[in-house]
Amino acid sequence: MALQITNENYAEVLASGQPVVIDFWAEWCGPCRMVAPIVEELAAEYEGKVVIGKCDVDDNDDIVAEYKVRNIPTIVFIKGGEVVDKHVGAISKDALKVKIDALL
Repeated sequence: MALQITNENYAEVLASGQPVVIDFWAEWCGPCRMVAPIVEELAAEYEGKVVIGKCDVDDNDDIVAEYKVRNIPTIVFIKGGEVVDKHVGAISKDALKVKIDALL
């Protein structure tokens, strides 16, 4: 299951040392709901290798501002504390896997 990333826990998530994938989403966003099951599946597949989490943009203004998220869904790929890739909009599972594998 994807980790719920919030203003309160995201510094700890980044400090884990593992690559991090954050899906910025909102309940009211149709494309976000399309991507959600894919994110959940990949969170299970990559457990222990990559931290895959979801961040609700309506509840976590600090993280949204830090990563300059303007459209959702936005998926941010972080390695070594630095953003190495970003995808805006819906994405297929295969395309998302390619981006996650690039973090490893």
